[in-house]
Amino acid sequence: MGGDWRITGDLDDFLSRAGGFLRSRPALHTVALTVTDGLRRRGLHVYGEGDPVFGVLERDGAVSAAFFRTPPGHLVLTALTATDAAELAAQLADRDEELPGVTGERDTAEAFAEAWGRGTGAVSEIHVRQRLYRLGELTVPEPVPEGRPRVAMAKDREQLMRWFVEFAEAVGESGGGAMQSPAGWADARIAYGGVTFWETLDGTPVSMAGVTAQVAGQIRVATVYTPAEFRGRGYAGAVTAEVSRVARVAGAEEVLLFTDLANPTSNALYQRIGYRPVEDFAGYDFRSASASSPR
Repeated sequence: MGGDWRITGDLDDFLSRAGGFLRSRPALHTVALTVTDGLRRRGLHVYGEGDPVFGVLERDGAVSAAFFRTPPGHLVLTALTATDAAELAAQLADRDEELPGVTGERDTAEAFAEAWGRGTGAVSEIHVRQRLYRLGELTVPEPVPEGRPRVAMAKDREQLMRWFVEFAEAVGESGGGAMQSPAGWADARIAYGGVTFWETLDGTPVSMAGVTAQVAGQIRVATVYTPAEFRGRGYAGAVTAEVSRVARVAGAEEVLLFTDLANPTSNALYQRIGYRPVEDFAGYDFRSASASSPR
């Protein structure tokens, strides 16, 4: 039996309908949970000036899927069948939504991208292939490098902003998904102790790992970054293990992270720490067919 998509710009209405569904599978819905929590706490325009849009698929009186978009970022989907993805693509096209891309579980993102192309003529290009991991038994990688962890504070704001920009450029996300401004990201993380540095014995920060605020029992490790001159010395592994440990101590039932499947080094590192695969995700960029044609 088919379902009905309820599309709204009202975050409270969305969360009242979809909140239970999102919390029922907090690992797979980690992005929706953390982004909507940020919108609720910090305002609807954290990620840009455009108004967010939300959607809930209701079938037989129960929610079976959801989406959100925070302009200028991608549409972000929970898992959908190919039929549901095609129906959503058609409905959004009828609303004249202009989508720069889509992100979601691998098969869902692919099905939506294909349907969006059929309906609008847009050309889709794979932007990123990711794997979601959850922490099993934590193992601190050996040898532990010299130095110590330190939670970033207000005095570190400028450095956090610089490293956030460098991280976004390194992973190709400076214009893609739901990205905050460097200042907004730094201020939010400082407020809840959401970034930890690994620093050398003389107090020089050499790597950082950020975490999202805990929502629905899950915390996601995000924004792990080491400047090029400090790589290959074990700093990223040490600081990631530390924030993972602290997340567990804080009571998180799920400690999660995404990796870029194009980066075998990070995938191997996180598995050594104790992270285990959950699901593969993908992001596609859209562009008009005319923009794709050679001149």
